Amino acid sequence: MSAYWLMKSEPDVFGIDDLASRPRCTEHWDGVRNYQARNMMRDEMRLGDQILFYHSSCKTPGVAGIAQVVREAYPDPSAWDPESKYFDPKSSPQQPRWFMVDVQLVRKFTQVITLEQLKAQPQLAGMQLLRRGNRLSILPVTPAQWEAILQLADPA
Repeated sequence: MSAYWLMKSEPDVFGIDDLASRPRCTEHWDGVRNYQARNMMRDEMRLGDQILFYHSSCKTPGVAGIAQVVREAYPDPSAWDPESKYFDPKSSPQQPRWFMVDVQLVRKFTQVITLEQLKAQPQLAGMQLLRRGNRLSILPVTPAQWEAILQLADPA
């Protein structure tokens, strides 16, 4: 059974259009440097899991579309590159500290489902994204939350 996730990215760094432009609309999700987010990616994300692609730190934050996990967690080599902004001298190929997954675009929404729209939905009141002070870049999403958000993308 697939799990559901929300993954945040700044659209001026890597947005949903960037994912759409990649070969096979697929790219690795590197640069995660938070242990809790890393653990979810490494220990819980599985092939076929569904992802809400969320644009953060921008004028209109919100869910821009859907992606899926197409490769389970493997070591993130940007941690070993001294030229990378994600370099971590305590990580090595022998003892990797950071991991990434590959994601593939499923579809881009015609309009971003804004953070304000999400906050206005009573059925999303318990969503981790909407909790004060939540800064994680990867969050679990319940099946009910997933369905509620999809209803916003494609109102009947």
